[in-house]
Amino acid sequence: MIRLSVPEMSCGHCEKTIREAVKDVDRDARVVVDLGSRIVDIETARTRDDVSGAIARAGYANSPLTGG
Repeated sequence: MIRLSVPEMSCGHCEKTIREAVKDVDRDARVVVDLGSRIVDIETARTRDDVSGAIARAGYANSPLTGG
């Protein structure tokens, strides 16, 4: 599992955009978003760089967290 901190994620629109960005690189990815803690957990066959890059291209800076 990939766990990313997305500090600027604050609303449902942000969540939707991030989910779509991840799905663009892996349509079978499982994406769990916690808006309160601004953390995204992703189960995917793609690399962390792939999904992190997709989220960044969607306009959201992010960084990896340990424990995922």
